[in-house]
Amino acid sequence: MTSAIEAIAAILKNFTDEEPKLPLHVGEVMDLWTAFTAFKESHTLYQVALNSTIDRDLKAMLEDALDGSLSDTKRIENFLVKEGVPLPLVNPNKPVSDPSAVPEGVKLTEDEIANLIAAKVATSITFCAQAMSKTVRTDVGLLFFSIQVHLMKFAAPLKNLMKSRGWLRVPPKYSPPGAPHPPS
Repeated sequence: MTSAIEAIAAILKNFTDEEPKLPLHVGEVMDLWTAFTAFKESHTLYQVALNSTIDRDLKAMLEDALDGSLSDTKRIENFLVKEGVPLPLVNPNKPVSDPSAVPEGVKLTEDEIANLIAAKVATSITFCAQAMSKTVRTDVGLLFFSIQVHLMKFAAPLKNLMKSRGWLRVPPKYSPPGAPHPPS
């Protein structure tokens, strides 16, 4: 049986692999292309949210999210260009606007913003894990791993902010039939 240390050593060896690079396979290209597109769409969401919120803490978190996403997206873009993969068409940036000028009915609430961002981040973390599991090239796996870690570092403070503001949507408690009921 393999020990935990041997398993970790094998994983690390995989990430420091210095073999010649194989050409990207179609799955790697599709995952990189999809991540680039999804992250560019996230920029639009962050910009709309920044144009809607007046909450200082949420605004600071959105600015951090946008900066981090811009950096991650640029890394994917550079990788795709270096590999000769054409970039997808993406939406242009949104102009900065005054949150008080956004009409009700169009303006997102802080609760809506936080939950949209949380859902997008959770989906992106899962996507990165799936992409890593399918990649053959170490450099592609490391790129997705580093982006996933970056997203997870952002997700924890977002969840804490959502808890503190009452924005976190928690599913109802579930007790399977026949399970003992805890005291109320």
